[in-house]
Amino acid sequence: MTLPAFEGCGIELEYMVVDAATMDVLPIADQVLRDAVRRQGAEAGGAVEPAGSAHPSGPVCDVDRGDYGWSNELVAHVLELKCMRPVADLRQLAAGFEAEVRWMNGLLAGHGARLMPTAMHPWMDPRRQTRLWPHDPQGIYATFDRIFDCRAHGWANLQSMHVNLPFKGDAEFARLHEAIRIALPVLPAIAASSPWSDRRAGAWLDMRLMHYRDNARAYPSITGAVVPESVDSRAAYEARILQPMYAQIAPVDPQRVLAHEWLNARGAIARFDRSAIEIRVLDVQECPRADIAVAATTCALVKALFDGWHGDASASPLEAPRLAGVLQSCARDGEAAVIEDADYLARLGVPASRCTAAEAWRHLVATLADAPGQEAPRGARLAPDWRVPLERILRQGPLARRMLRAVGPQPSDGALHAVADALADCLAVGRMFEGLD
Repeated sequence: MTLPAFEGCGIELEYMVVDAATMDVLPIADQVLRDAVRRQGAEAGGAVEPAGSAHPSGPVCDVDRGDYGWSNELVAHVLELKCMRPVADLRQLAAGFEAEVRWMNGLLAGHGARLMPTAMHPWMDPRRQTRLWPHDPQGIYATFDRIFDCRAHGWANLQSMHVNLPFKGDAEFARLHEAIRIALPVLPAIAASSPWSDRRAGAWLDMRLMHYRDNARAYPSITGAVVPESVDSRAAYEARILQPMYAQIAPVDPQRVLAHEWLNARGAIARFDRSAIEIRVLDVQECPRADIAVAATTCALVKALFDGWHGDASASPLEAPRLAGVLQSCARDGEAAVIEDADYLARLGVPASRCTAAEAWRHLVATLADAPGQEAPRGARLAPDWRVPLERILRQGPLARRMLRAVGPQPSDGALHAVADALADCLAVGRMFEGLD
């Protein structure tokens, strides 16, 4: 059902499946999803299997658990947890996702495995350890692999949170898309959780976004500048963004296997098949409460911008490369990034010509939370539930900063293992990461 803007929100969280002892990635998602169907049938009395699921003796790609669901995409060491329909109040999701994580970890324990959060595995070798999802009857993943070579970090080693915001009609789509374009650049400053790649600190706090930006470099129309181009209608979106992708990839995809809107790899993509825009620049955090706090902050900011919080509605849109410069700075330096684009800050609603991302976020959170002396647009207010996790992020930096602080930029293998284990513990019990004991 098509919903008007901000009448609901859909959240997807991606987690790594790892060996509980070694913390190496473990490509058993297909086995675990099959076990999940069997367990769910047993919990229901063994009479009925979940609607739409394959028989447990065959491949299972999705498990419907009512309000929540589990699935897999592309690689066999990743499981995705999602709410099965948009929710109007994000506060219900934190506890629900935590319960689902406990349920899945119970299944994984039988395989000597567990779920691990954050956006990149610190020491995964994608050339050696990648196993593509084997159940691909349409050949979509095989086509991706043939064209792009998916045995690389930008395909096989990146886990994110997707925030899906609905729209109804062309006018809402264009307005929502423009609001998201303005919000995107500063989001990594609070969401970065991927400081390591190949056992060492990377050039960016958000290495996932760096690898994501470059994973289709031979076909630049697919990712663009990560921040999407400004459009004023669905027709303009299809002409400016979708059709150039399909044309550029056509020589290597003559059967048009990938000629669909999900080929788009920008940081926010229009999903006209479900009348929503999917935000993709958010790294997955250490526990669902932290994820939903980041998602709620994102939604509140986008809603404020959608409502014309600041700026001249008649002003020309900021070009994607200009916004991408701010995004890259925040993905590289996190909360310490310096934003020097006064026009961008004005449109974001920050009364400064130059400030750090941390200063910008402190102002935004205070305003959106309707703190004394501040005024938030109606409907864009941050619930008090997110005060504690957001305060930790604002005070101590994004998760990537806290991870680096725990062991330094050149950690030993033992220190990396200790952090990975501690993060998996955080996910298992639903607490935020503060460092190593």
